[in-house]
Amino acid sequence: MKNNFKVFIITIIAAIAFGGAGFSQNTPAIPATTKQIALNQYEFVEPLNMVAHPNLYLNKFVTVRGKFDKFSTLGLDYSPAKRSSEDYITFLIQRDDIKDHNIPLSEMKIFLKRAVAEKYIDLNAGDEIEFSGKVFSNALGDVWMDADRFVVINKKEQPKK
Repeated sequence: MKNNFKVFIITIIAAIAFGGAGFSQNTPAIPATTKQIALNQYEFVEPLNMVAHPNLYLNKFVTVRGKFDKFSTLGLDYSPAKRSSEDYITFLIQRDDIKDHNIPLSEMKIFLKRAVAEKYIDLNAGDEIEFSGKVFSNALGDVWMDADRFVVINKKEQPKK
């Protein structure tokens, strides 16, 4: 019994002493809202499923992949969203159920800080993106989401003029 207690104490001390030894100091910065949960806890979801069932995703952390459509002011300064047009911009993705036209998925309002969006002013409709964030509202039966991670996966080749 006495030896088991000593082993237990030594194990605790070792765990405390070496607990952070496997982490690099050069890990990429994660936005503050993402630090609240581990990245692997974001649920990958299809955009059309989200807009079909907005209540299922309310207050959930999600990752979405889609084709960029455009930056917009849709939903900004709307009181339930409380996102200022001075600090945020909305971006839309294209509906993936329509192949012969570019139709924005306007039932999904995705907010991005302007400082982040300004890094992507060269995006074009059809560029493939992935973003993660929290669905914070389902006002008007739509999905309202803050994007705290935004990545360009593939830029569509533009026709030469």
